[in-house]
Amino acid sequence: MEIKRELNTKFAEIFGPKETTQYFSPGRINLIGEHTDYNGGHVFPASITYGTYGVAAPREDTKVLVYSTNFEDIGVITFDLNDLTYAKKDNWANYVKGMVLKLKEAGHTIDHGFDLLVEGTIPNGAGLSSSASLELLVGVMLEDLFNLDTDRLELVKTGKKVENEFIGVNSGIMDQFAIGFGDVDQAILLDTNTLKYEMVPVKLDGYAVVIMNTNKRRELADSKYNERRSECEEALARLQKQLDIQSLGNLDEATFEANTALIGDETLIRRARHAVTENQRTLEAKAELVQGNLEAFGKLLNASHYSLRHDYEVTGIELDTLVDAAQAQDGVLGARMTGAGFGGCAIALVKEENIPVFKNNVYDDYMKTVGYAPDFYVAHIGSGTTKIG
Repeated sequence: MEIKRELNTKFAEIFGPKETTQYFSPGRINLIGEHTDYNGGHVFPASITYGTYGVAAPREDTKVLVYSTNFEDIGVITFDLNDLTYAKKDNWANYVKGMVLKLKEAGHTIDHGFDLLVEGTIPNGAGLSSSASLELLVGVMLEDLFNLDTDRLELVKTGKKVENEFIGVNSGIMDQFAIGFGDVDQAILLDTNTLKYEMVPVKLDGYAVVIMNTNKRRELADSKYNERRSECEEALARLQKQLDIQSLGNLDEATFEANTALIGDETLIRRARHAVTENQRTLEAKAELVQGNLEAFGKLLNASHYSLRHDYEVTGIELDTLVDAAQAQDGVLGARMTGAGFGGCAIALVKEENIPVFKNNVYDDYMKTVGYAPDFYVAHIGSGTTKIG
């Protein structure tokens, strides 16, 4: 594998020649089930063949040296196992530090340092979950280098802890779960309440998932994400005064609509309506995919975007322009934003032979409206985080 050879060479250049081990951790797309994970609903993600490569070697001291080919101007970042506090100056290395800290707090022995070189092929700022990809890469690397007595679910939960408690992003568990448990040509239907999941074969029969990157940096995403989350929590609290429910994901649409008066606020009703209807769409999407009903699956993608645009209000002109343009093309069964919103990516289900014309037409529409270029990637569903050599 060419990338492995190149990274070994680069590792030797940065850290000196050592015996190394290689790892790969994917990014993820969520086929449907957006903003449902922290609302106790279902999500339907898949790991993709874009991701993060890592090359690592143990050290004899307590220092950890990390280097990313994506941020060469930053150079080598160094920290010590005896000081695992968050430091802004350590930039992306805080994700590495966080994983070491949380695994040590859980009782695992990590008693010497290591050198780590990483290279990400996930487009920066695209919302395909490069941070969770890095967290799981580090988790699997630490499990391997230190013979940790852990399992995949613990590493997934540790990644979420790092995100929530160390980095300070109030995210759900979907990203780490999809990346940790992903498999070739399979999506994961995950119940975020119970963490029960099932692997669902994705047979696209002449269609492909095209990722469309707005190339807009998602400055708004984190603050709006936390705002939406608290709006849903407030709607849930108002419903719980009369309904015996643990999360919005416990409700079907009929029960929700019959009880909107309990919420009594139009904005909160729309936010909660998205969480409830999106959860239902995700369950329907799994059923349609299993039956091979790609057209019905595509319609659910369109309905998901409509809800994210009008009820949840997390799209914006860039994502709406991409999705509107995509939905209008020949050979497209459906399109929707994916990820937190306000930039990042959308996905479209496109007939393979139509992809070149699809890209040209959507590109032209986007340039005309937004004024800068989108990028396109054909997504292949690949394996979860793994040691590769």
